Amino acid sequence: MGKLIAKNPTARHNYSIENTLETGIVLTGTEIKSIRAGKVNLKDSYAIIKNGEVFVLGMHISPYEHGNIFNKDPLRSRKLLLSRREINKLIGLTKQKGYTLVPISLYFSGCFVKLELGVGKGKKLYDKRRELAKKDDNLYIRRHLSL
Repeated sequence: MGKLIAKNPTARHNYSIENTLETGIVLTGTEIKSIRAGKVNLKDSYAIIKNGEVFVLGMHISPYEHGNIFNKDPLRSRKLLLSRREINKLIGLTKQKGYTLVPISLYFSGCFVKLELGVGKGKKLYDKRRELAKKDDNLYIRRHLSL
């Protein structure tokens, strides 16, 4: 993984991620310039499969300040670049009950922008509580062992 641009803070909290894969993303020039400035938000984004293609929805890329007429809609759907075999694998995984495609992070790989896409199952409230309690217990143990 290259230089991290943005992370989805709620992805691992709301979903138990079972598989991840690196995907390319189709962007315009002004979107790339805005991403380089760090003006991207993955918080409410998700991915869908439509007509054999994968799209990410809800990813907010702020309009580039000097982009004038070339700026696109900040919340438009963006196509993800995957091979046919990977798309078929994702279709099979998301057909199972409760599984969804969640963008985890956006980063540079060389000069290209890549999106880490996770296949996850939604957590119940008691799962989230159990995970937070486990994290607190581990923190408590680390603090007391270091004394």
